[in-house]
Amino acid sequence: MATTTGAEDRSKPVLKVSNVWVQGIALVMIFGFLVMGFLAYRTYDASMPLPEKIVSESTGETVLTKDEITNGQALYQARGLQQYGSVLGHGAYLGPDYTAEYLRRALDHAREENDANGIPDFVDSSATPEEAVVEEFRTNRYDEETGVLEWTDNQISAFEANKDYYAQYFGPDSHNSGLPSDFITDEQDINNLVGFFGWTAWASAAERPGHDYSYTNNWPAESRVDNGPTADLVVWSVLSLIALIGGTGLIFAIYGRWSKSIGWHSEEAPNLDFKQPGEVGLTKSQKVVAWFVLVIALLFLIQALLGAASQHYRTELTGFFGIPLQEILPYNVSRTWHVQLSLLWTAGGLLAAGIFLASFVGKKEPKKQDWLVWFLLGAIAVVVFGSMAFEWLSTMGYIEEGTLFSQQWEYLDLPRFFQVLLTIGMFVWIGIIYRQLRGRLKNEHKSNMPWLFFFAGLAIPAFYAVGNLAGSETHISVAEFWRFWVVHLWVEDFLELFTTVMVAYVFVLLGVVREKIALGIIFLDVILYSTGGVLGTMHHLYFSGTPVEHMALGAFFSAAEVVPLTLLTVEAWTFMQLGSRQRASGERPFPHRWAVMFLVSVGFWNFLGAGIFGFLVNLPIVSYYEIGTALTANHAHGAMMGVYGFLAVGLSVFALRYLIPKDKWSDKAMGWAFWLQNLGLLWMVVISLLPLGIMQLYESVGSGYVEARSLGYITQPGNFIMEWLRLPGDVMFLLGVLPFLWMALRGVLYKKEIPTVEEHPTNPLFSIITPDEDDHAGEVPVGSSVGLVSGGKGRVDKRSSTGRRYGYIDERGAFVEEEDPDAERGDSATAPRQEFESRTKWGGTYRSDKKDD
Repeated sequence: MATTTGAEDRSKPVLKVSNVWVQGIALVMIFGFLVMGFLAYRTYDASMPLPEKIVSESTGETVLTKDEITNGQALYQARGLQQYGSVLGHGAYLGPDYTAEYLRRALDHAREENDANGIPDFVDSSATPEEAVVEEFRTNRYDEETGVLEWTDNQISAFEANKDYYAQYFGPDSHNSGLPSDFITDEQDINNLVGFFGWTAWASAAERPGHDYSYTNNWPAESRVDNGPTADLVVWSVLSLIALIGGTGLIFAIYGRWSKSIGWHSEEAPNLDFKQPGEVGLTKSQKVVAWFVLVIALLFLIQALLGAASQHYRTELTGFFGIPLQEILPYNVSRTWHVQLSLLWTAGGLLAAGIFLASFVGKKEPKKQDWLVWFLLGAIAVVVFGSMAFEWLSTMGYIEEGTLFSQQWEYLDLPRFFQVLLTIGMFVWIGIIYRQLRGRLKNEHKSNMPWLFFFAGLAIPAFYAVGNLAGSETHISVAEFWRFWVVHLWVEDFLELFTTVMVAYVFVLLGVVREKIALGIIFLDVILYSTGGVLGTMHHLYFSGTPVEHMALGAFFSAAEVVPLTLLTVEAWTFMQLGSRQRASGERPFPHRWAVMFLVSVGFWNFLGAGIFGFLVNLPIVSYYEIGTALTANHAHGAMMGVYGFLAVGLSVFALRYLIPKDKWSDKAMGWAFWLQNLGLLWMVVISLLPLGIMQLYESVGSGYVEARSLGYITQPGNFIMEWLRLPGDVMFLLGVLPFLWMALRGVLYKKEIPTVEEHPTNPLFSIITPDEDDHAGEVPVGSSVGLVSGGKGRVDKRSSTGRRYGYIDERGAFVEEEDPDAERGDSATAPRQEFESRTKWGGTYRSDKKDD
């Protein structure tokens, strides 16, 4: 390593890893988003058509207009029906899939009409009544030039019959289904709503021009109209398995070859003495994070209670132990809040952790930074509780559909006004992060960790903002494309990236992992997760009316998403040991046992919930029968709570460890929180959701998708018992939230006992234990550019042609000269020395000089 002064080194920021990593990320991202751009074009150009109007084939009379269908779609969202049932498979799991149910009822009605009135003239007279129905519904009568869709007399008659059925279903009978009494009674609303259902049902049966399958790839499975698995569905399922097996073999081969260069390596670090809680001063903005964590814990508890209430509806449709709960908190409201809060408190936890860590990274606190953090907390509270209030008003019918304050698509449920506010709030957050990091960023290469921290944070508001392209009146296929950028790409790729950067930075700040290793972990994570994660987004759009290439690419690349998750099983033990070796050799214990345990559990749930359960439902041939069943809920719970929920909790626990004085901290409480939450979640998925999903899948394949989604099947005795078997898991999980909430409250109450600082030292969380027993500190790498842990200042001696020089290795690995510490040591400094070489924990060869005894 060339000898430079600190000033010379700082003049030109240096990338601490090979440029190959950066080039690899650029290649993956450019490829992924170029293909996504092509798929976006195809979504707009070739999705199932929304007709200008639907007319009678025989009379030409208008049956439905485009505006009526669009208004029906907006009503479907505003009244929370996507949080009760589903359309095209996407939505909630208590109610039916309205596409499949409408289609089944229309087919049965047409068959009855044919039996009563004879086969229509346009059908071959030799056809059986069943064959006549198939030909009638599979024939595509949409005119692309005029935008007019023709329906036969049987299809129009079925539409009128379905209007009568749903008028009863959402009117006098609604209180028997977990909905408020007389939920929707307006005649025009029923017309528009059923028109929306009817349009999606038409697209699920009518053949796509030039193909022998429907616009929805023959979904739902429906023998009455010859809807069955397509060749593409089966072939791409097989290719998905090849991608999984081949990719897994490849990643293990790479890991076996370069395992010493990639992954978590705590043995790289020197012996450390961890600063204990109470010794680490915090900035004012870091202390505000205590309030963030308390709010997050409260929302976590509310979300869990709402989940329990939603679950209870599956065992008692008409209330809560006799109380008519559906009149004030119907199923679709409780599930809306449950799903929305899961995203908000989880994202809030990651935002809070970002603010907390940024202070350690940026060192010096900008003026009034704490004011901005308080403002952000208040803005988030307004968005959370304001959106919940207006969602209730919208669902109960007090707000007109399609307005700024009406409910929207599932997972983007918050009304447009609050969605825009939340997007702005996230950009304010990244502004806060930038203010904190600005001084540090000036002297850093744009591919080093401080910049990666900023860029990963910037992706959070940027990709959440994409969800604003999915409006209430946006074509459903287009809306599905953009909203799953948030549901999948934002959550599973960019939140994953940001948390990886933060977790890596935690261990760099603790001195356990050096920055070069952390950078390798981050770059590898980005490449592996983005290779499958970007295009894997399309596995949500198999049956949403998009062209077949969405299914092909979504299936293949979503299988590739599982590949890096298998690597977690190999790295899990190494990750668990981070800090333990230092605990054994250091003077004082590693203070983050339970934060690390939560992060370890994330690896377990990433493999089980996202990997195994996710791959199960992502295979096209499985998804064809199971979409919208308990298997989907099983994957959602294991992946969302198990991965992102525990990430948020783990990082919050890391912050709380420094916000709470040592004598006020309770390891026992956090131990209860960890085990109860993890065991409770495991009970939910293994004892209840997984077996329920398997039974529902069996029913779907054996009897039909409509039957598997019906309330009659869901509430039958066998399923009823399985639903109640979930209760112990729910109780354990809820009890596990309470210790976390208690410790969050203690963080607010006792943060004032923590010293307040305006600037952090170079190593705020640890100090290096000098390797030599005497006064001579020194070890220096020979032929290596790697120094001590980032910011480490252990004294070293360095030989040169002009004699011995003294100094330290700065955070960039450069030698910075200091005055000879032995100049005034007298005779002891000139004693004979013994020169030797040894291998150290840094993995490089060091030369040290010691006095002879």
